[in-house]
Amino acid sequence: MSNTTRESPRLTPDLPALIAGLPADRRARIERIFNVELVEGELRVPDTMREWTISRFGAIDDVEHQQIVRVTNKVTWEGAIFNPLRARRPMRFRDEQDRRLDVAEDIFADPARMTTEDTYGRVNGDYCITTSNIARWDAQCSVLIFQEPDPLAFTRAHLRDYFRTALRWADAAHRVDPEARFMAWMWNGGTAGGASIPHAHAQMGLGKGTPYPLVEGLRRAAVAYRGQYGADYFADLAAAHADVGLGFRVAGLDAFLSLTPTRMKDTWILGAGLDDALADAVHDALRALIDRAGVRGFDVGVVMPPLYARPGDAWEGFPVIARILDRGRPDALSSDIGAMDFFGARIIADDPYLTRALLPF
Repeated sequence: MSNTTRESPRLTPDLPALIAGLPADRRARIERIFNVELVEGELRVPDTMREWTISRFGAIDDVEHQQIVRVTNKVTWEGAIFNPLRARRPMRFRDEQDRRLDVAEDIFADPARMTTEDTYGRVNGDYCITTSNIARWDAQCSVLIFQEPDPLAFTRAHLRDYFRTALRWADAAHRVDPEARFMAWMWNGGTAGGASIPHAHAQMGLGKGTPYPLVEGLRRAAVAYRGQYGADYFADLAAAHADVGLGFRVAGLDAFLSLTPTRMKDTWILGAGLDDALADAVHDALRALIDRAGVRGFDVGVVMPPLYARPGDAWEGFPVIARILDRGRPDALSSDIGAMDFFGARIIADDPYLTRALLPF
């Protein structure tokens, strides 16, 4: 693969101008989903701080006159506030000794002996094996332990096997618990991604009764959007991102870098199933983010309509959605999430256009 990058706009200040320059029908589509504001924050740098400010942030004028983009999804009421200058703020990092892993603690290296199993047994894949989640987040909740312990080392064959094994596990769980039918597949990649055990693994849940709340909120928003505009929300969402240069195709599926990301480099992939096509797309996108964009800690999540449909289910047009998030440097002492992310809007320290320029799709 070539490491050359394409010409790219910047989120600040180019996004509002990009939207204003779209043909009327495309501008109307993006504006019925997103509200975009360009605001400027001003401050004064005292003489005593000029040298430090220049060494840390660059030009004084960029600090004293900061351009910030606020993006709000008016359908789902998710929002993000972008200021790439925040990526240069002072941070502390662990030294090499602090980062060493105690290999004796890798209980996932011998899952048959060192992990619990579901009452209906384990499911074996070519490159993975299931174990029951000893600290559960749902009644039907298991861990998919990868043979390869390094979360940065994976192939298309691995991802295909992980998804296939997850579906076989779901079938087994559903047989013993027929009310369980809402599938979620999650991979915390490394300690920065939230993994409590360094050995690479994913988690799976099969909820019953009601869907997981964030998924149900998204479904209801899509239903309301169709009722108001007579259009498919997810198709419009992908098209709107493509219109402003953040959409792409990966392994034959629609994908985009989100304008309202949960964390940095929030990449959406829209598929039709937890299948080989989605596995290939997740592999290719995650591999590019690692190899080209420097991602080292990440989260992958896959949500979908109920695996076991019932009459009256209202999931028309809801795709299988895979998302990839960059969780920052594993050696950072501070978290990538603060109070504003929980209580106001997500604060994002990088520019999705810079990431887009690095991707080969």
